[in-house]
Amino acid sequence: MSTYIAPIRDMQFVLNEIAGLEEICALPGNEECSVELVESILDEASKFATGVLDPINKVGDQTGHVCKDGVVTTAPGFKEAYKLFAETGWMSMPFDPEYGGQGLPAVVSMAVNEMWKGANMAFGLCPMLTGGAIEAIAHHASDELKQKYLPKMVEGTWTGTMNLTEPNAGSDLAAISSKAKAVGDGTYLVSGTKIFITWGEHDVAENIIHLVLARLPDAPPGLKGISLFLVPKFLVNDDGSLGARNDLICASIEHKLGIHGSPTAVMSYGEKEGAIGYLIGEENKGVGYMFTMMNHARVNVGLEGVGIAERAYQHALWYARERVQGAIIGDKSGEKKTILHHPDVRRLLMDCKARTEAMRTLAYYGAANIDKAHAGDAAAQARIDLLTPVIKGWSTEQGVELSSTALQVFGGVGFVEETGAAQYYRDSRITTIYEGTTAIQANDLVGRKLAREKVPGAAMKTLIAEMSADADAIAANPQLANIAANLKAGIAALNSASDWILATYANDPAAVHAGSVPFLKQTGIVVGGWLMAKSAAIAAKHLADGSSDDFYKAKLATAEYFATHQLPFAAAYAAEVMGGAASTLGLAENLF
Repeated sequence: MSTYIAPIRDMQFVLNEIAGLEEICALPGNEECSVELVESILDEASKFATGVLDPINKVGDQTGHVCKDGVVTTAPGFKEAYKLFAETGWMSMPFDPEYGGQGLPAVVSMAVNEMWKGANMAFGLCPMLTGGAIEAIAHHASDELKQKYLPKMVEGTWTGTMNLTEPNAGSDLAAISSKAKAVGDGTYLVSGTKIFITWGEHDVAENIIHLVLARLPDAPPGLKGISLFLVPKFLVNDDGSLGARNDLICASIEHKLGIHGSPTAVMSYGEKEGAIGYLIGEENKGVGYMFTMMNHARVNVGLEGVGIAERAYQHALWYARERVQGAIIGDKSGEKKTILHHPDVRRLLMDCKARTEAMRTLAYYGAANIDKAHAGDAAAQARIDLLTPVIKGWSTEQGVELSSTALQVFGGVGFVEETGAAQYYRDSRITTIYEGTTAIQANDLVGRKLAREKVPGAAMKTLIAEMSADADAIAANPQLANIAANLKAGIAALNSASDWILATYANDPAAVHAGSVPFLKQTGIVVGGWLMAKSAAIAAKHLADGSSDDFYKAKLATAEYFATHQLPFAAAYAAEVMGGAASTLGLAENLF
């Protein structure tokens, strides 16, 4: 059976050649970071992913966790793995040294986090949600709350959650009914039921810090009347020690299609008088504060698409190299050969490899823009604002498709749980749903990030201009002519679809939103194709300069595959965006 091995060589290539790691390390606050340090970090993270997280991945899937009387016991090995995870400093990597963090760039955490998600996605959800909670508290809470809660969360001793969804309020946060009332001493009593709370109850950490959306009395209706509260599982004394158990409990855990090792809780607040909570920021501004956490989570969920696709690909490649079955078309040697020699198995594996590399490059490129934005680069902020829904939506859709593609390599035994191939398919399916469905990401892209931008379409047009200039430069190399031609065609299709959206949105927004998901996928393919073409140009230069590294030859091959097999879809998506609304919206309700 295969073992997850972090693709460090490709990670280093993307970090150094595309994301500009050296430039990121030179930004203010990153002076202690270096290319050499990052190489050491990746090496150690790879060992942790392979040696600690991968061995308990299948255990988590098969055993799951148990909830009894409100107490959740995680799968065997998870508690010990998390303890080691926190002790070795992995939780603290990207956070402010003022609270015990290491202050490393976001792009470094992106690479390391991919390893956690590839080796054990269910485990990786715990630090991911904790990281999002840290970001929300660090940006919006009072200094008192920061000093009291962040050090323990940053070191991993305490974990964090996001509490939005309720039985009657899913994606529609305006329907939230959980309540909070001021006590008069600076605290609030929070009551209500929250569902789908990832790692909402568990036994791996000393305390769980819940961030809960709720309404104060007389709050305005809708989104404008929601506040954000910090509600700890155990109250925290002034000296930092743990006090009494708060009035909250895990009422049950969900039985899910996948990510069985991640406890998804139904949380009940205020079974007695109310759970004691602390207001974060100002009243009635909770949704905006929570989006700090959600945007952090959305990029990281997009990274789950990368991690799960990489893991599924590695598993399928292992099987293709081991399995002997059938005569090879066109081979007259009479030798028995593995299924890796079958043309269509090669196609399946190339599809997984090339598309996963494109997703990885997009995710790391996005993280580099996060780092630049933190340093005050307004253009980088505009770029990551535009790409966040694409990283989340396109990468997770790809993750589902590629985990299915990888399962296909196994044939019938892939459908059998014993091989483990089915787990990646099941685990991947949630990624297109939580932290905002693909449609929500697409609506954000065509709405806030394109048509309703301060200068409509400015960020997209800037990106298109940059991609076009690079395509012209790449076309100067005859070796890359096909890649450049397909990239130019893809950019033209994206430009046409963008223009149509900008011209149509004001008068017919429903028509635009009917094609918003195809537009998101089109954007992902074109931007991914652009970054793969840049990668090909870099690889070609290394080879022209005398390198004999097979890695660069492989990079050229995957970039060529992506350009030939994926970029042509951009034109099809453009047709769907611009001409598909009538047929999508045309069927009378009673005819469905």
